Amino acid sequence: MRLQVVSQLSLLSLVISSILSPVCLAETSTAVSGTITVTGTREEVLKAETAETSGQLDQQEIQNTKPAHPAEILERIPGVHINVTNGEGHMASIRQPMTTKAVYLYLEDGIPTRSTGFFNHNALYEVNIPQASGIEVTKGPGNSLYGSDAIGGVVNVLTRPAPLEAEAEMSVEAGEHGWQRVLLSGGNTSGDDGVRVDLNVTHTDGWRDGTEYDRQSATVRWDRFLKNGGSLKTVLATSNIDQQTAGTSRLSETDYLNNPEINYYPVSYRKVKALRLSSAYEKDSKNTLLSLTPYVRHNFMDYMPNWSFRYDPSVKETESNSLGLLAKYRMDFDTNRTRLIFGADIDYTPGSRLEHTINALQTGSIYTSYTVNQVIYDYDVNYTGISPYVHVETSPWDKWRITAGLRYDNFEYDYDNQMADGQLMVFPASMGFPARYNHPSDTSVDFSHLSPKLGATYQFSDKFNGFASYRRAFRAPSEGQLFRPGSNAASLDLDAVKADSYEVGVRGEPNKTLSYELSVYAMYVKDDLVSYVDPVTSDRITVNAGETLHKGIELGVDKALT
Repeated sequence: MRLQVVSQLSLLSLVISSILSPVCLAETSTAVSGTITVTGTREEVLKAETAETSGQLDQQEIQNTKPAHPAEILERIPGVHINVTNGEGHMASIRQPMTTKAVYLYLEDGIPTRSTGFFNHNALYEVNIPQASGIEVTKGPGNSLYGSDAIGGVVNVLTRPAPLEAEAEMSVEAGEHGWQRVLLSGGNTSGDDGVRVDLNVTHTDGWRDGTEYDRQSATVRWDRFLKNGGSLKTVLATSNIDQQTAGTSRLSETDYLNNPEINYYPVSYRKVKALRLSSAYEKDSKNTLLSLTPYVRHNFMDYMPNWSFRYDPSVKETESNSLGLLAKYRMDFDTNRTRLIFGADIDYTPGSRLEHTINALQTGSIYTSYTVNQVIYDYDVNYTGISPYVHVETSPWDKWRITAGLRYDNFEYDYDNQMADGQLMVFPASMGFPARYNHPSDTSVDFSHLSPKLGATYQFSDKFNGFASYRRAFRAPSEGQLFRPGSNAASLDLDAVKADSYEVGVRGEPNKTLSYELSVYAMYVKDDLVSYVDPVTSDRITVNAGETLHKGIELGVDKALT
């Protein structure tokens, strides 16, 4: 058992790690010859033969860090910034400005933690990160294999396998502001079956007023080797989160300087429940691999966002339940080391949204209470997606590796309004003007998109290689943007956002203690979704009107100090 006291010294180390995060100092990110990555092709490949930039964090680094927030571990990867809101809440910036938009895809063992259209920018708190076996971040579009939302990047959290022998671990932490955490892990293998159980129980009072946070997470993984030579990996992961939030509770200059712990919105809250169950079957022969992964998924959130108190005060409940299948068949050929992968992703997700307007009451600058008033949204929306893809790799010339891929996404939202069609006008007491909530009639909205990619790597030597790639990306409007339009009367006309990404880079490993990766990228985004307030009607309108350019240079260096 280990007792970890969170103190000013640990705070200092956190500041130092934040300063050093653009230059990774661990043994995990850029080795040319031996580093393995799984996210880019959904199975293990040499990083030296991937035509994209990615970062890897292994189990040892996660255990050494024991992150209390995703930012404490993910910011060790160059080009990745995760901010802190409250508890484990966050927003990400990976080749995009800091945003709450659905431009990132969060995975657990390659399976999306949420369905297309039901994005949550806080989604990493639904995953048990401090007890993961690894984290991979693919920077830039990943749509040719993963579909909508994977514009800025793909974050894949890997679960820990069952141990070969009986083992048990326990970590107990206590610190300032009521911080308490217990991490338990253990398992064993007997014959062809191995099981591991991870448990994470966390509590903090928060350093600001009204920011208490509780978390209970459990992961159960069962690994089984089958008589036919195949394997079965079954994972059950669940999280329950209950937190008060300060969120975007900006302070006056006086309070910021003299009373920074104050929270103007102590009544706001967020309650989250997430459950994922999957069973991955793989049968590997000399030249083929069959992979079938059925899964079920549950996401529920009850929350009161404080950032909308002055223009859209409401309490919201969203829920979605998924049934899906990831199917893949891979064939290897001796000619030019050619690899061909066919696959398809199928996802059916019924969801719902229920919202009430609230009357938030203030005492001075602090919202001390609220009353729940009338229903403003009540609808069901079912998402159905079928997405076949093909991926090919070949080496037509010595030292070259060419990769190409194409994915076709076709999906539909089937919307069922449970209220009267048309516009509902509400007069919240906390607002000086009426709020309008449009309710579209029952309808179906569909999207389809082709996402190609093309890349190449060249091995200059065993310790130095280069790569170049083009990747096409898109993201569909979320269910909220389409069917929870507020005063936007044309929400059903929204189109998908498109992006084209170009990247070149080099990787090197001059010796066993030093490695580096340098990349230059440019991404052009069209038809981006932009929101504005009409100066005449005060309506908040969302339209496809954005064209942006995202470009930069990323450098990651690994140096073993001793």
